[in-house]
Amino acid sequence: MKYIGAHVSASGGVEFAPVNAHEIGANAFALFTKNQRQWVSKPLTDESILLFKENCEKYNLKADYILPHDSYLINLGHPEEEGLQKSRTAFLDEMQRCEQLGLKLLNFHPGSHLNKETPEECLDKIAESINIALNKTKGVTAVIENTAGQGTNMGNEFLQLKYIIERVEDKDRVGVCLDTCHTFTAGYDFLDKENYEKVFKEFDETVGFSYLRAIHLNDSKKALGTRVDRHDSIGKGFIGLEFFQRLMKDPRFDNIPVILETPDDTLWKEEISLLRSFE
Repeated sequence: MKYIGAHVSASGGVEFAPVNAHEIGANAFALFTKNQRQWVSKPLTDESILLFKENCEKYNLKADYILPHDSYLINLGHPEEEGLQKSRTAFLDEMQRCEQLGLKLLNFHPGSHLNKETPEECLDKIAESINIALNKTKGVTAVIENTAGQGTNMGNEFLQLKYIIERVEDKDRVGVCLDTCHTFTAGYDFLDKENYEKVFKEFDETVGFSYLRAIHLNDSKKALGTRVDRHDSIGKGFIGLEFFQRLMKDPRFDNIPVILETPDDTLWKEEISLLRSFE
């Protein structure tokens, strides 16, 4: 079974996110548990935590299919000590917020070398950052999102995801979120049936489907291999409907959160219905 939703607003408090998910017909959702463009936010209140859990239960939204996303400011591979420590502190806070909310996953972009260190040094720091956070928390899995490879961002190659995972001590609490737009613009051509099977065979052999924890389901405004991260609405970009039809029928993507981050939130309800029609 597919669990489909979108990255919904938590404006006014995290407790509103499950309500917003329910309103678009979702049985999964993503959210920010704090302002994604600030380093420090107020702690979650006991009331917000309680209402969040009550609303999830009310709308039958299970923790297995809720995918919080960390702050965009965080760079777990930062080449400078001050930026690295700031990022690690903020990431730990994000993990602890997930613990408070009873959530099991935290999605994040791995990090960037900023042309001030080697890619390998950056990847080593990312793995070390994950280890530090996992050692100080319980029950929350660190979910590495693959990137388009824009700028100096790491994680655009399956081999880089493997490199990080190999260096994480607790293999039970690390996983991957594949973003379809990022995968495509990073250079993985999955548009026809033959290439689709080839790409996901490569993913399985390099990383392993056992580590797949989530999907970000986005079309792309940019062409294959451009390494530019610009999402488009389902079927309206360079990826097109055939790929999404194929993925929705693929049992390898069952029982994980499948999350829309498409740019027009007024279409989310329609997009979710469309995707369900492909199952």
